[in-house]
Amino acid sequence: MDVIAAIATGANPTAIGIVRVSGEGCFALCEQVFRAANGRPFAGQTARKMIFGEMLDREKRVIDQGLAVRFPGPGSYTGEDCAEFHCHGSPVVLRELLSALFAAGARQAQAGEFTKRAFLNGRMDLTQAEAVVDLIDAETAAGARNAAAQLEGGLRRTLEPIQDALLEITSRFYAVVDYPDEDIQDIRPQEIAAALRDAAARLERLLATCRRGRVLKSGVRTAIVGRPNAGKSSLLNALAGYERAIVTDVPGTTRDTVEESVLCGGVLLRLIDTAGIRDTEDVVEKIGVERSRQAMRAAQLVLAVVDGAAPEREEEDALLADVAQSGAPWILVFTKRDLACGLRAAGTVRSAGEEPLTPPAAVVSLSSLTGEGLEDLGNAVSALFPAGDPGDAGSLLTDQRQEDAARRALDAVRRALEALEAGMTPDAVLTDGEEALDALGELTGRTAREEIVSRIFSRFCVGK
Repeated sequence: MDVIAAIATGANPTAIGIVRVSGEGCFALCEQVFRAANGRPFAGQTARKMIFGEMLDREKRVIDQGLAVRFPGPGSYTGEDCAEFHCHGSPVVLRELLSALFAAGARQAQAGEFTKRAFLNGRMDLTQAEAVVDLIDAETAAGARNAAAQLEGGLRRTLEPIQDALLEITSRFYAVVDYPDEDIQDIRPQEIAAALRDAAARLERLLATCRRGRVLKSGVRTAIVGRPNAGKSSLLNALAGYERAIVTDVPGTTRDTVEESVLCGGVLLRLIDTAGIRDTEDVVEKIGVERSRQAMRAAQLVLAVVDGAAPEREEEDALLADVAQSGAPWILVFTKRDLACGLRAAGTVRSAGEEPLTPPAAVVSLSSLTGEGLEDLGNAVSALFPAGDPGDAGSLLTDQRQEDAARRALDAVRRALEALEAGMTPDAVLTDGEEALDALGELTGRTAREEIVSRIFSRFCVGK
């Protein structure tokens, strides 16, 4: 592959900036842009050891002093010869150094190309490559831990026992059919059934992690709803830590949705502050109210905000009934705790003439002004969206591609079990087994056909 180069740090000025290079022959290119203080050529420097020297532009003029390090392949990040230059983080210096590398024969790396090469060269599987992106984009400590564990192969280790069991029965069947003269024990239906049931159970447990994985990666879409002047925008500002939304005593101040991402109880919430829900003749406010209802219907969590310092009103009952019917878990939040005499009783949420509706997952009283009760809200949120067992880190499905592949694998395994129970022959059953292996291969990068052939020749036909 040709030599690629890119600035690995951000575009803003920083104390340290990094330029990364990878590809066959990159050390010769690096020799043209770096002059080591010890006088030795770049290719002769000790591997994986920082060396001090001067960075040169395309005219061989010194543009900075800093450190360089070389990583010989195949033991590098990409599996190729790689190098890094650590200099002062001036965007001008970094661009000049990159330009010198281009003049020496490198080209600009495409987005994600270093990790793409790592995958193509067998340095990581697809789930690990995706984990690199997840780790960079992580917005919570739990999300970072899960991505780091997945980068170390956590998801692959969860999938490999499933693949190995399916490969064992599939390769043994083909070995018996293709090499009848070999002394290979025939595979029994009971063995196939046991392997398929175990694979189905493991895949079901894996798919059960999708919700937690999505929460770790993308956060929870959370709608803050309530009557005008209930304290919705004040709650948003308190959680965000700054004046994100306008707060006044005038009802109907918020007329459009206002969005902000915050950490609450260690959970990333994608907050949507909505217009106060009430009957109104104002055309603009009416549009805002409708958007509030849409946000509530699309939310994964609803914070139903009620003015804790005001007397109970019938309009609140109707609003809470709408919240309870939204289908999402919800928390009843009484605001203005610093003004209220005490926590108002939530009672039973009921619409006129209907059975009791879904109760709130928690009832919290708080003050957005003083911060009292915000910790209680965080505890309620973390109880609804727990991080789970730390030992599960790395084994959570975090995106739609992973979920789709795992679900197709499970569907194929279930079809194979149904075919076996219906009395079909092993070859028909294992056709579905191979489909499951193909789907799992999309996650791990292990091609089913190549694995089956490899097992046949390495395990059943030794010496032939």
